[in-house]
Amino acid sequence: MSNSRISDWFYQYSNDVYQFLIYYLGSVDVEDLVQEVFIRAIKNEDSFRENSTPKTWLFSIARNVAIDEIRRKQRGRIKQLLLKEKQRPFDDQTPEKVLELNETNQQLFQAIQKLNRNYRDVIVLRGIKELSIKETAEILNWKEEKVRLSYHRAIKALQNDKGRFM
Repeated sequence: MSNSRISDWFYQYSNDVYQFLIYYLGSVDVEDLVQEVFIRAIKNEDSFRENSTPKTWLFSIARNVAIDEIRRKQRGRIKQLLLKEKQRPFDDQTPEKVLELNETNQQLFQAIQKLNRNYRDVIVLRGIKELSIKETAEILNWKEEKVRLSYHRAIKALQNDKGRFM
């Protein structure tokens, strides 16, 4: 596999990866993380086994990048608490960023952020990115039955959160 192949994938899938990261992290400022996904893809191109699609492989990398980013932010928050500085909200949003999402999407976004990590993963991959059960199972390294059950429970959790979205 060559870097030009990953470059082609960048043009095909970067927007999907960008949207995934927005929903996963709760921030529209994810351009650097999209780049990180494709940098990791280049560095680890030997690990692509072609028994999954390039998109599912890239989403797996994106999920790991997002988890690393959450951990990095949490370390920063802990450090701030230890230094007794005023803690800033995790999803510090400027008015411009908030306006980028319409009201319904903003409410859905907030409801998704309240879900536990597994439910959030499966909602973003299955419900928003419309990946198949098989693709979602590959990305999350789950059995297909767990994807089905978690997706069902996540939808129920969203319905219970004011019933506005499903």
